[in-house]
This record gives sequence, structure tokens and C-alpha cells, in this order.
Amino acid sequence: MSAEIIDGKKIASEVKADVAAKVAALKEKGVTPCLAVILVGDNPASVSYVTGKRKALAEAGMADRSMVLPETTSEEELLALIEKLNNDPSVHGILVQLPLPKHINEQKVTDAISPLKDVDGFHPVSVGNMLIGSKGFLPCTPHGICVMLKKMGVKTDGAHAVVVGRSNIVGKPLAVLLTRREYNCTVTICHTGTKDLASFTKQADILIVCTGRVNTVTADMVKSGAVVIDVGVNRIPDASKKSGFRLAGDTDFEGVKEVASMITPVPGGVGPMTIAMLIYNTLESAERFASGQA
Repeated sequence: MSAEIIDGKKIASEVKADVAAKVAALKEKGVTPCLAVILVGDNPASVSYVTGKRKALAEAGMADRSMVLPETTSEEELLALIEKLNNDPSVHGILVQLPLPKHINEQKVTDAISPLKDVDGFHPVSVGNMLIGSKGFLPCTPHGICVMLKKMGVKTDGAHAVVVGRSNIVGKPLAVLLTRREYNCTVTICHTGTKDLASFTKQADILIVCTGRVNTVTADMVKSGAVVIDVGVNRIPDASKKSGFRLAGDTDFEGVKEVASMITPVPGGVGPMTIAMLIYNTLESAERFASGQA
């Protein structure tokens, strides 16, 4: 029997509808949540991601202060713009789309965004708050995955979660979040240095794969009845598609879905949740500013 397909679009639309209702209530009090998304250059994937974020902002009734800067923008110019937005009380969230051109230091840019407006959850202060359980913005993709598990009724308490991938954006923060008391998982992190990966993935009640590599996990590596979350978005050349490529995750979807109890598709799984949690964080920031807690 095939796995239940987790509809990330549906769950994300529920989150976004809830956010939109709260935005409308906040606007009645004279506060319009506002996000500034900064894109440097014209990387096709980044342009696509930013377009999706701007669409979500419009649907939620938020103010959009997004801007596209030329590839030649200097690091100094970008940092000066961030400082200006940090000091603008009408802007509640700042997001710089990664990757940046090679002449700009990404960490320096991430560090420059005020933790009070760091709706991506990447600032070292945000990461520290997440680690110790203090108030702060949670990174969008890991938080979205946790919300997805909860909405699908997945039993996390006492479950063994195996996270394959140790990136600062997904793997590491997700491992931290899943150990929180509200999820209460026992977590194993695997990575490129892990020997006999299958011996770990086969133990997982919840298996999250975020390596950026096609077919990292195949059906023979998955325990029967496991919940599989595929975070990967890989572009595979495909002449039959108008775009010239198709999207695939990090798991062998067709094989794994015959073993797992639930699985996320690519596209339409984790991706929509990331954008939903971004506008959720922007709303949270605006509420804090409105109540004087920021």
C-alpha cells in the first residue's frame, strides 16, 4: 500500500489563511506588516523564489518593500541598505535572498540584519535563542516541517527522528527543534561523514532528508511505515518539459512511497511551508513592534 502523500500546499494555505486573518485585524489597529526582500542579481532560481514570496505577501495583505539590486552592487552598498531598513519602523522583516554574488560576504550580510527583523531566523542571535528556547524567530523551513508533522497528526513524542544533512539552514536547526519538549523526538544527525547511512535511516520513525543530492535515500534504506520528509529541490534536465528540467527531491520518491506511511512530494511538499512560515514570522514581528515588545 502506497504512502499517504503530504499535501504541503494545502497545509501552507491553512497557515497563510490564519496569518491573513490576523494581518487584517492588525491593520484595523493601524499597523500593516511589512517585509523587505532584497535580491541581488538575476539568478533564475532566486528570482523564482522571490516571486513566490512576493505573491504570498500580497495574498496575506502585507506591505511589500522588495527590491532587486544589480549584480554589481557592492557589499558596502548592500550593508548600507540593510542598516537603513533596520532603522525604518515601518519595516518589520528583512530577508536577503541567498546565494549572493561571490564578491559579497554572506555571513557579514546575515549578521547585519537586526535580530528584531530577522524573519529568516539566520542571525546568530536568532540561532542562539532557538537553541536555548528563548523568544525569537525560528528558521522557516525547519519550523514549517515541524508544523507539517503536527498538522498531519504524526506522533513525535518519543519518536526516533533521523535527519540526513547538517546545513545551517535546515539540518542543524531542525535537529534542535525536534528535541524541544513540544516534539520530544530522539534525534540522530547523519551527513557525508556517516558510515553505513542505511543502518541509521532504517531506524527512523521520522526520516528527514536534506542533502541536495538526488536519490540519497532509496526504498531499501527506509523502515516500513516511516514518515519521510524530503526537503531536496534538485533540477534534473528533461527535454520534455517547457523549462528544460524537472524537479526532484533527495529520495527515490516512487520507490520510497511504497515503504513509507507518509511522504512529501517534490514539488508541493516542504517548499510551500517555507514561504508560509516566512509570512508567519513577518506577522509575529509586526505584532511585537505593535505591542512595544520588539
